[in-house]
Amino acid sequence: MGERLSKKDVEKIEKEIEERKLVTRHKLLESVKEARAQGDLSENFEYHAAKREKNQNESRIRYLERMLRNAEVIEDESTEDEAGLDKTVTVLFLDDQCEETYRLVTSIREDVLHGLVSIESPVGKALVGHKAGETVQVQLPNGGGYELEILKVESLDNGDNDKIKKF
Repeated sequence: MGERLSKKDVEKIEKEIEERKLVTRHKLLESVKEARAQGDLSENFEYHAAKREKNQNESRIRYLERMLRNAEVIEDESTEDEAGLDKTVTVLFLDDQCEETYRLVTSIREDVLHGLVSIESPVGKALVGHKAGETVQVQLPNGGGYELEILKVESLDNGDNDKIKKF
């Protein structure tokens, strides 16, 4: 089984593939041709750099196509007031009274430094399906854990700026 992707993730990946095939590929091929025309290829840095960039683009296309082939498309089954995919959740860490806000996303959009938490992470798993006012237990892989109180759940439809991870 591959990545668990939302319909929005699939659309973004398809758009990136199309952009890379129709626009980026053409530009990079032109760069390779121009660099090749400069002469001796053994000492032509521009040629080697252009070739490397073209190969990286082709590799990214193959990676994204493979991801789509093996993906499991999931949907958010949470109600409007429950924490779920693409919802913003404000929580209170009960042990230190620290407040944090997270956006629950699929694993390929996860970016903890920017508040994007995977629904497959310990925090994400603990929050999904719960409502504001509830206390949840986060179970860590090492056997430890901690408690969070859900302060607020918001349904925001501004996830179009989330980027798909580069691997």
